[in-house]
Amino acid sequence: MKCEWLRENLVLYAYNELADDARFETEQHLARCPECATELRSLGVFHAVFQQLPVQEPTPNLLAASRMRLQESLETAEQGGLWQRLTFDPFVWFRQISFAPALTAVIFIVGFAGGVGMTYRFLRADHFTGTTAAITSPSGMDESSVAGIRSISQQPGSNNVTIQYDSLSPKEAQGSLNDQRIQQLLLFAARNNYNSGVRMDSVSLLTQQPANDHVRETLVYALRYDSNPGVRLKALDGLSNYVKDDVRVRDAVLEALMDDSNQGVRIDALKLLNSVEADSSVRIVLQKLAQSDKNVYIRSQAKAMVAQMPEMN
Repeated sequence: MKCEWLRENLVLYAYNELADDARFETEQHLARCPECATELRSLGVFHAVFQQLPVQEPTPNLLAASRMRLQESLETAEQGGLWQRLTFDPFVWFRQISFAPALTAVIFIVGFAGGVGMTYRFLRADHFTGTTAAITSPSGMDESSVAGIRSISQQPGSNNVTIQYDSLSPKEAQGSLNDQRIQQLLLFAARNNYNSGVRMDSVSLLTQQPANDHVRETLVYALRYDSNPGVRLKALDGLSNYVKDDVRVRDAVLEALMDDSNQGVRIDALKLLNSVEADSSVRIVLQKLAQSDKNVYIRSQAKAMVAQMPEMN
């Protein structure tokens, strides 16, 4: 056994995830290799310190943002060649599984759960044959039952919205923008949907009701985390009237101005700060941009705004 292999798998040894034969060889190697034994002791100290730290629960916004980025990464990931996807080397798989008993257990559990799930769906299929349902009652919406939003459309000249969404089968909800279920579906689509066009439609409709706290939080979330610049621009437009009175909105606009990768979003964010340029945090950001921003237009506009600011006593 080589030191390189052992150091790569030392964490598995520390967490008792190595197979018995690999664990025996590891212990034999550690007994005669002082450097690897020192590495193990350092890992033990790190593990002890790490266990003393409190466990932090991820926020819903972080989870949703992570899911969206994962989905987009999967959609844009380069696929392997056809032959690569069709071939299968059982010896490589068995060799990997032999050194990972936890992985073997996970594969067994996933396979068992998948079989149970398919059986349940088969037995219950007769109860979910319909594909369209008109939803008018404001009670009973469970966001966890929504798998994804297919499409959003507003009837011309009216306040009515039609939303097609997936549950166990595709469904459809119709109602006013004031309908609680319609609002919940729009909020879900803005935060969780993998289709950027659907997110755009949802955010566009939500900008008609930015006074709603939940809607405003979702627009702030879209401005901060959505990967599509068009969605971020639409969210920014919906928040424009609240930059002066809502600190959360102002902070999100400042973040977009400083860090957004799209220059159009940054320029629009800068324009929204005209009404609050006297705010101390806005003043600091503008002074920084006026000195060193790489975008010539933003740098010149920031300089002009700083020059018009009243002197602070």
